[in-house]
Amino acid sequence: MPPPVFRFAPSPNGHLHLGHAYSALLNADLARQADGRLLLRIEDIDATRCRPEYEAAIYEDLAWLGMAWETPVRRQSEHFASYRRALDRLSAQGLIYPSFESRAEIARMVAERDANMAWPRDPDGAPLYPGTAKQLSAREREALTASGAPYALRLDMAAALASVGPFDWTEDGEGPGGETGIVTARPEAWGDVILARKDTPASYHLAVVVDDALQGVTDVVRGQDLFWATSVHRLLQRLLDLPAPRYRHHVLLRDAAGAKLSKSTRATGLRELRAEGVTPAEVRRRIGL
Repeated sequence: MPPPVFRFAPSPNGHLHLGHAYSALLNADLARQADGRLLLRIEDIDATRCRPEYEAAIYEDLAWLGMAWETPVRRQSEHFASYRRALDRLSAQGLIYPSFESRAEIARMVAERDANMAWPRDPDGAPLYPGTAKQLSAREREALTASGAPYALRLDMAAALASVGPFDWTEDGEGPGGETGIVTARPEAWGDVILARKDTPASYHLAVVVDDALQGVTDVVRGQDLFWATSVHRLLQRLLDLPAPRYRHHVLLRDAAGAKLSKSTRATGLRELRAEGVTPAEVRRRIGL
């Protein structure tokens, strides 16, 4: 039986912090305990935010923590054709459609609907897309695309669910509400999710399931903030005939105010801790490993 395959997949859009260290080291520990393999993947699709210096810092920080991983490292920016093939397959099933509204236009549409009744939100709190672009004719879509208008490629959630029926996933960790074991997937909670944009070849949802399948990942270990996104990932795996990994969602490290550590809030980076004389062993103690 082949060994289990784990992966740590950061985005090079900032420096790693203690939350990243927890996830990276947990993956490394679990891979070692299971006599498995550990992969590092660089999720750098967003060219506007990802930078080479941050990627270099990722390698430096992880090596300082004492981690080792297989090479070559998969960089998403080098595999756009893989995501295109997945999109083409979904399109051939009639499950993809373009929407042309800007974020501001969608916000106005939702606000108008909110005035009459509370508009549904996804698990992250964002309002669901109203689905207005599905009313466009093929000719209207072609004209808008030919005009150079920006667009998002969305999954027709109702059609997708009708083609696969109910499904679940195996959870070895737990969700934010204590969910564990066999978890029923609820992708409908996300509405018609975006799978790509005109200027971005794949969303996180699409890229992560394609990458995990192509790399043979058997165990996905990541934070609880992605727990319910697993519903979308399992749906895409079903639609694309991809294998289902085991999932383990871990607790999130939080700051004194109770907010999860994040690059956007400028959580203290590992490189800053290293400069202060903190050792890898002290990092492990701080994060509970």
